Amino acid sequence: MLENVMRIFRETDRVHRSGTPEELETAEYLKKECEALGVPARIEAFRVAMAEMDEAEVIANGETIPCRGFFCCGSGEVTAPLYYMPALDKVSLAGAKGKIVLLDTQGVGFFGYQDLMDAGAVGLLFRYGNMYYPHEDIDERDLREAVVGEKQRVLCAMLHTSQAARLVRMGEPVVTIRIRQREYDGESHNVVAELPGERDEFLTLTAHYDSTALSHGSYDNMSGCAGLLGVMEKLRGQRLNYGLRFVFCGSEERGLLGSKAYVAAHEDELAKTALNINLDMIGSLLGKFIACVSAEEKLAHYIGYMGAELGFAVAPRVGVYSSDSTPFADKGVPALSFARLASETFAPIHCRYDTPAVLDEGRLLRDIDFIAEFTRRMACAAVCPVSRELPEKVKTELDEYLARKRKPEA
Repeated sequence: MLENVMRIFRETDRVHRSGTPEELETAEYLKKECEALGVPARIEAFRVAMAEMDEAEVIANGETIPCRGFFCCGSGEVTAPLYYMPALDKVSLAGAKGKIVLLDTQGVGFFGYQDLMDAGAVGLLFRYGNMYYPHEDIDERDLREAVVGEKQRVLCAMLHTSQAARLVRMGEPVVTIRIRQREYDGESHNVVAELPGERDEFLTLTAHYDSTALSHGSYDNMSGCAGLLGVMEKLRGQRLNYGLRFVFCGSEERGLLGSKAYVAAHEDELAKTALNINLDMIGSLLGKFIACVSAEEKLAHYIGYMGAELGFAVAPRVGVYSSDSTPFADKGVPALSFARLASETFAPIHCRYDTPAVLDEGRLLRDIDFIAEFTRRMACAAVCPVSRELPEKVKTELDEYLARKRKPEA
């Protein structure tokens, strides 16, 4: 595999959005790649909310505005004055009652949605894209169950930024959102493969393979999947004290659904999981390599020291990373995410520009070498040195990230 690592990106160079046949096709591809390395693999299905959109319209003062309706926001029609909200502060929320609210974002989190519903918003519009780019793509999103909570659902749609700007220039036009869709329970999938160790305990390595609706997901995150396969190839056949379990997660882009499903389905095994190592976006030509450690600070120091020893520049920190390491940390498993973070001016994600062109084979192989060596050291340790006790800082960030606690206002 490592002799021609870029082949993986060519062979998966397509959109593979959560819950679609293309996502399952990619899962089956990764399973075959594991098996080609002599590592048994299986596919585990889990439920995801899905929908087929029959009609989505936004009309402002009688003019049809190009849009994409949010999946799983319900069906129906709502008409109300437009209200532009650049922020979710209390003063702005006071004007939302009875309005269709245009937000200056691509989506909304749990507390933002709760506040909007409490303020009386009757519909939501979001914006996507750079109005100066040559393409006027509009992303497809869903109204997540975890965001709605116990509140009512309202109709939601995505506009291109250029159209959002036009609406704001109109003042407060009367806007209609009309959506008709068929909602159903679909399936997404995790791919699980294992290398045995001497102990009954193991390390779990994760990377998500799904993409967003506009992206081929080469950088975010087939690069992480290539990293898992690279680690697998380097460490197969070696004597390991701790086993290695590789989990290629589906539906990360819709709220870490694959890793959440994995920890729920394997909860009785989490006590035997010594460490989670997550890969999310590596191998970009530009960008710095980081390690976000949701564990004791000693681990961040160790990664920094190891980088200095091997001559590999890495920037470790303690905190919570918005990726599949988070559900593990939330269950008390020490976790970390490795990533090579490039500026969006070079390697933008969640758009048509996430292609193999932003990746570099040499950089990817060097990233894999470092991750594989770190994994080998942890797997060959007489006893995994990482404490299972999470720092209070990490616990607080987990509560905030998972919407159990509001972040303090800036």
